[in-house]
Amino acid sequence: MTAPLTRFGFLTLRHFSMIAFTNAIEPLRMANYLARETIYRWSVYSLDGNPVEASNGLSVAPTMKIEDSPPLDILFVCGGIDVPHAVDERLIQLLRRLARERMILGALCTGAYALARAGLLDGYRCAIHWENLWGLRETFPRIVFTPDLFVVDRDRCTCTGGIAPLDLILHLITPRIGRTLAAGISEQFILERIRDSKDRQRIPIAARLGGCHPSITQAAALMEANIEEPLTLEELAHMTEVSQRQLQRLFHRSLGLTPAQYYVTLRLRRGRELLQQTAMPITSIAVACGFRSPAHFSKSYRATFGHPPSQERRPPPESGSAYAARRPKLPAPASK
Repeated sequence: MTAPLTRFGFLTLRHFSMIAFTNAIEPLRMANYLARETIYRWSVYSLDGNPVEASNGLSVAPTMKIEDSPPLDILFVCGGIDVPHAVDERLIQLLRRLARERMILGALCTGAYALARAGLLDGYRCAIHWENLWGLRETFPRIVFTPDLFVVDRDRCTCTGGIAPLDLILHLITPRIGRTLAAGISEQFILERIRDSKDRQRIPIAARLGGCHPSITQAAALMEANIEEPLTLEELAHMTEVSQRQLQRLFHRSLGLTPAQYYVTLRLRRGRELLQQTAMPITSIAVACGFRSPAHFSKSYRATFGHPPSQERRPPPESGSAYAARRPKLPAPASK
């Protein structure tokens, strides 16, 4: 990607992420504001020209239909929750046509799913929200999914959700506007610094666990890295250089859980992601999450989430709030 990008397009899909969408547009607006000239222009599109409802229930009216668009330098597909149901054959054919016309294509949040379904990310590196990473790796093995904040790979730009699109857009426009103006945009948005693609998506385990003992943090990291073939308590204790009894006490005191309970919760969370995001058989998911048998997986799943794994594949919710209500949560740390 060598030519400067000045004309941006955003194609909104049903239940797109509003925070990712606005964090991509606002740096462009602020660049124009601080430069006191129109450096960037942007348009919002929908497939049918009608307003599109975001995952938070708010609707965004498009500037125009995508077919009526003037030439663009880059088009971002804006995804969100329940993205498979927002990707149809019409969208796939549109994206393939734009790719044939040599347009640079990007994706925000789960918008990468649309590009993947169209076969436009095969052989590319791709950033995707950490919650969707494992499911899409199973579904699209020809794509190199990374845990990076964003990825610019030739004529494809992909980005995770939340505020990460702000970092991607600043990365794309800095060569034209310069570091001083880019830093000014960052300051306007009260950002401590501009992150690059290698910054972490997820909050470090130590922060997620609320400053627990280092041995707990290390053990939790080992658990997350060994889902399919779980480590034993003896192995965890050996690798964290504490006794099994000490590790048990640390987990109970800080989290109100045994190491085994914490580990099972992590594995069930992974299972839930695969159930929601892939068509993998439950038997395969049970194996991928380290359970002895589908029956063991189903029993543990029902005990944790209150329903069997098969029910996880029920029709998708109609609103972001309903989706959030059924997302898995780790138990909160016990009060000290």
